[in-house]
Amino acid sequence: MGLLSLFTAPKPFTNPHIATIQRNAISSWVHLGPEVEVLLVGDEAGIAETATQLGIRHLARVACNPTGTPLVSSIFDLARQASHNPLLAYANADMLLMPDLLETSRQIAALLKRFLVVGQRWDLEVRELLDFSPGWDQRLRQEVCRRGHRHLPAGSDFFVFPRQLFHQIPDFAIGRAGWDNWMIYHARQQGWPVVDVTLSIMAVHQEHDYSHLPGGQAHYNLEESRQNQALAGGANHLYMVLDSDKQFSQGKLHPPKMTLLRALRMAEVRLTPPDGRQRGGRWFLARRFRRLRRRITGSL
Repeated sequence: MGLLSLFTAPKPFTNPHIATIQRNAISSWVHLGPEVEVLLVGDEAGIAETATQLGIRHLARVACNPTGTPLVSSIFDLARQASHNPLLAYANADMLLMPDLLETSRQIAALLKRFLVVGQRWDLEVRELLDFSPGWDQRLRQEVCRRGHRHLPAGSDFFVFPRQLFHQIPDFAIGRAGWDNWMIYHARQQGWPVVDVTLSIMAVHQEHDYSHLPGGQAHYNLEESRQNQALAGGANHLYMVLDSDKQFSQGKLHPPKMTLLRALRMAEVRLTPPDGRQRGGRWFLARRFRRLRRRITGSL
């Protein structure tokens, strides 16, 4: 048995650029070594062939919503049933991950029984297949430091958690906004520590456009994203990395460092009425804090 089962539901491999960055991401996971099992979930074009080429497992027959978009609940169930490792990890199929993910996950699992690992990503433009010969991770780090930039602390493009958690997930549409924010909210509501590993893990998002989505629109503009928000219970249930209650750095857990963004977000959450109703002075103040935070982060 290994340590971690890393799974994803890739987009179709029909768009050349999407195919390239997904191949890069999944290859980086394969190169994390024998303690990491990689699972590709879904029936989209090119998934089965990619799994065969990379020597990893393919889980087909995922449940979909009426528009044909795979459901997060089914993706997680299939991965859990197919794996036996103590930790599960979901990552978007465009995320390059390095050995620091494995070591950080191991250290956190030794400290906590239940947890959800999240973190900010780095953005990097990648147009070609990467070289995964020895030293690939050091070369990638250098490239990210040279021309990449750290993304703002909005949602999360990767999660790590013990396999006994998240057994019941609403039928969110994958690849649409909101479901990742609900993951953080749900963990906080359950009392599971949400651990921000931004200072310990360099997770790299390969930039892309939205030509693969209906009308070429960004995912947060789609009706399925509005449906995801409704399934989450409304905007008040959409949390972000700023809502983590632990940080992990230099092998230790500690309270999050207070920043302007975190202070604004804490005030926003505390002042928002529990039922989310738009009324009263508390709601007015919460809206003011939210607008200020959005000006800085450009999200949610």
